[in-house]
Amino acid sequence: MNLLLKISIVMLVGIIGGKAAKVFKLPNVSGYLVAGLFLGPSFLKFISSSDMESFSVINELALAIIAFSIGNEFVIKDMLKLGKSIVIITLAEVVGAVVVVFSVMYFLLNQPFAFSIVIASMSAATAPAATLLVIRQYNAHGPLTRTILPVVALDDVFGIIAFGIAMSLAKLATGQQDFSIGQMISGLVIEIGGSILLGLVLGLLLTIIAKKSSGRDELQAVALMAIGIATGISISFGLSPLLTCIMMGTTVVNAFKKSKRVFDSINDFASPVYILFFTLAGASLDLSILVSVGIVGVAYVFARAGGKMLGAWGGAKAVKADPKVTKYLGLGLLPQGGISIGLLVLVRQQLPEFAVAIGTIIMFSVLIYEVTGPIFAKIAIQKAGEIDGLNKKDEKHSNKKNNVSQVTQLNN
Repeated sequence: MNLLLKISIVMLVGIIGGKAAKVFKLPNVSGYLVAGLFLGPSFLKFISSSDMESFSVINELALAIIAFSIGNEFVIKDMLKLGKSIVIITLAEVVGAVVVVFSVMYFLLNQPFAFSIVIASMSAATAPAATLLVIRQYNAHGPLTRTILPVVALDDVFGIIAFGIAMSLAKLATGQQDFSIGQMISGLVIEIGGSILLGLVLGLLLTIIAKKSSGRDELQAVALMAIGIATGISISFGLSPLLTCIMMGTTVVNAFKKSKRVFDSINDFASPVYILFFTLAGASLDLSILVSVGIVGVAYVFARAGGKMLGAWGGAKAVKADPKVTKYLGLGLLPQGGISIGLLVLVRQQLPEFAVAIGTIIMFSVLIYEVTGPIFAKIAIQKAGEIDGLNKKDEKHSNKKNNVSQVTQLNN
């Protein structure tokens, strides 16, 4: 079948899935994923593995746009107030997930050290896409929402660091390579530092060009071009596209007073890309792995959830965060997807003896968390009372302006 026709059908099915989700009062993301599941190998087999290869550019673009949008949350003046707290909370939830998963795998289930440490490190990263879309769908705003997005962005950084260290330790344990601590650290510094530097440079260039862009269409084209260049260069040089795009978005929001124009122009374009991305993500899932996953896979899912929730609670408690953040942050950090799947490529290349087992468990975890994660994220912001918070904030701001205006008139 013609590729363009397939993409159109995928989008149609995704839209229907989103509509169906609303009927059941579920986030749109869950509808896209479940609708995509029916197109994949588990049911209709409409989307094959070769099709997924053809659609890979859509996945790369969607993740890059999501990462760029998350950069919008790192406003320096706000981060100076929350920065230390965000770092501590993120570090706590990452360490919580890694420690709990490793302990369950290695000590409780007697799995090999290399297997346990690598799969534990892969539990750290959160899929930002699902959480971001749920927050946008419900116009959420408040202490919890303001905390979730920077934590999700930062835990990808910590997740990549944890994975790099874990792979080095796994290779030492299996005797594959004689790594020195210096080599291990230098590799991480190059990947993370290179991504941040590239994002900073491209962000400054985008800011300069955006200031001179005359219309919305031109601005949108320039922003998409920058996101594409950032992703392409990162992949070519073995850097992290997500970190690069997050840093680029962070640079723009802090260096450009009218940065909202840039992010709004991207958001106008992004909706159909997101629908395709999540519907295709659902189509890539195979329910047959449920048969082969066994107790280890089930234990991983529960251990990761427990570790993240316990770590987030402990970190928020330590920095005396808002009670809503302490109670509900962990629920918003469960989605797992893009980064973990991307790391599987490196596992297959560098640790092939454990690739099948780790791949099966991670894909099982993605299946569970990508479908249920958005639901838990909605529950978290609902319990925190932040649904429609953005509209309430605007309404409050408008009322305040009206009151000031009335007082001014009375004084005159």
